[in-house]
Amino acid sequence: MDYALSIRQYQEKHGLETFRPKAVLFDMDGVLFDSMPGHAVSWHESMQQCGLEMTPAEAYQYEGMRGTETIRLLARRQWGRELTESEAQRIYQAKVERFAQCPPAKKMEGVEQLMHMMKDSGLTIGVVTGSGQHTLLDRLESAFPQLLDRDKIVTAFDVKKGKPSPEPYLAGLRKCQVQPCEAIVVENAPLGVRAAVAAGIFTVAVNTGPLPDAMLADEGASLVYDRMTAFRDEWNKLKRFFT
Repeated sequence: MDYALSIRQYQEKHGLETFRPKAVLFDMDGVLFDSMPGHAVSWHESMQQCGLEMTPAEAYQYEGMRGTETIRLLARRQWGRELTESEAQRIYQAKVERFAQCPPAKKMEGVEQLMHMMKDSGLTIGVVTGSGQHTLLDRLESAFPQLLDRDKIVTAFDVKKGKPSPEPYLAGLRKCQVQPCEAIVVENAPLGVRAAVAAGIFTVAVNTGPLPDAMLADEGASLVYDRMTAFRDEWNKLKRFFT
């Protein structure tokens, strides 16, 4: 990859003379945890029980949105009406209960080593997720010891608008006390990439799902990798271009 070109294009877009990140904001599902296969099945089966259609593949397209926002979108398209937040929350609970039946998601291969490399490079690490799944949220600190602090984690409970709104990533910037030009986002979902780009952050997409790379690039990702281990292995090359 042409790292110099990717960084230069980001600098030109935002009128920057230098780019030296101080923080990195990770998405959770499909980035820190290999949880998306379980989410996809859970969405499909629970929505079917509630009278809504959502294929497992569509779960990857909607990934990053708050769960209740996804349900309200489905209802608007399929039922032709607006759900209240409480109605959407009741339906979302069915999805939460189905996901709780899935085997615990493993950490994404390579991500913990990458996080240690980033921390050793002086970056603060934060998490910005649209998830409200306590089974995963409660595991974050214990799964990544000495890497994550609760006060630098943004979840569905911290924002009014989820991805693709930039609000979650703007909240992540505040928690890490950095400006957009001082951060990197690591995402795997088109809506998450859109949110990070809208927040003005240099965005790295790691395609850990079935969607084509082009969907991530078209949303504005500065770099796209086909797996987390590839990003880990390239980190030291990329950071040489931070000025």
